[in-house]
Amino acid sequence: MAAVENSKLSRRGFLASSAAVGAANVFPAAARAAIEDNAIHPFRVNIPEEQLVDLRRRITTTRWPDKETVADQSQGAQLARIQELVRYWGKDYDWRKAEAKLNSLPQFKTNIDGLDIHFIHVRSRHQNALPVIITHGWPGSVLELIKVIGPLTDPTANGGSAEDAFDVVIPSVPGYGFSSKPSSTGWDPDRIAQTWAELMQRLGYTRYVAQGGDWGAPISSAMARQAPAGLLGIHLNLPATVPPEVAAVLPMGGPAPAGLSDNERAVVESLIAYAKKGNSAYFVMMTARPQTLGYGVADSPAFLAAWMLVHPGFAQWTYGADPEKSPTKDDVLDDITLYWLTNSATSAGRLYWENGARGSVISAGAQKTAEIALPVAITVFPEDVYRPPETWARRAYRNLIYFHEVDKGGHFAAWEQPQLFSAELRAAFRSLRQSN
Repeated sequence: MAAVENSKLSRRGFLASSAAVGAANVFPAAARAAIEDNAIHPFRVNIPEEQLVDLRRRITTTRWPDKETVADQSQGAQLARIQELVRYWGKDYDWRKAEAKLNSLPQFKTNIDGLDIHFIHVRSRHQNALPVIITHGWPGSVLELIKVIGPLTDPTANGGSAEDAFDVVIPSVPGYGFSSKPSSTGWDPDRIAQTWAELMQRLGYTRYVAQGGDWGAPISSAMARQAPAGLLGIHLNLPATVPPEVAAVLPMGGPAPAGLSDNERAVVESLIAYAKKGNSAYFVMMTARPQTLGYGVADSPAFLAAWMLVHPGFAQWTYGADPEKSPTKDDVLDDITLYWLTNSATSAGRLYWENGARGSVISAGAQKTAEIALPVAITVFPEDVYRPPETWARRAYRNLIYFHEVDKGGHFAAWEQPQLFSAELRAAFRSLRQSN
């Protein structure tokens, strides 16, 4: 399948390049540049061996801090667990397996708004497949989403029917992975949403849907607000549903507004407890001073690993203690190594700074959900950092077509429960297939 897709789009890239070459004798320089910029080029990952040697050397020479003085992770990643993981990273982990995994999929780059955007694009073998663009978050990457490609593109082999098939597009957010790093400000969720709409148009899709969790949620929500031609609806697994009166009391820790149901009050209390435990410290740091943080994450592999693992979405991860549980130890190290090899931890963190003026990604007011008229679908995963009640979801999104609370999975739902995540997308978008 991947080889066929590479062949198809390689020809497309060749034709686009050929058209640009032919235009060189007809159009002026500015027109030729515009044609060339729209080209889609096949891409393969090929990390030089010296970078891997340097990574292992840096791991070997890590200067470790002293041990934490508590028996849990309240002071940060625990020394013994990080040491075990990082030492495995330096001695036994094999990046080439991750590289082969990526290169088995059709990957491409195209220049949009001055940045080279990297993306995976897999077409289904089934006719009338619905295109979906899926956006990752932090500290994730396209690697957190590749386990859903098979179930979405080939549903008949994964508990679905041919009518459930998707074409899947998974781009790397600007500043992340193999996409270019912005060299100027302004690359916030709204601008990325516009870039995604251009990407889907460039791929020839006239009708499609979008999905996002973590940063993918505000980006997909921005797409829905902008309502580009062809976008039918969105699915979110970290929706912006916190009402304004609740958002106003959260920074101070309460008291909760009057008139809440028992379920709503329980959610408010969980959000307050979450903040009091310092779980938002990483968010505050990257929103305020991502460049300062960069001097550590760009220089020390151990610091990069510890920083990425501070994300509360990893709270349920057992550092690979259960080899059958996704994400595995190698899955997580694939992701951390991608950040290291592309030196993208700092540029990725700037997305928090860019979004800083808007506010919380789960606040309905901050994310302007009232402006979204397109259909919205939501799945709530029980181990996520925020579990919105349906009452808030219906208040935030006037055209909510699907709301479902599942029984397992957390913040990195596609990574943790790829089959369940895929089943949710099939169910969420089924009515949009029938009506369009």
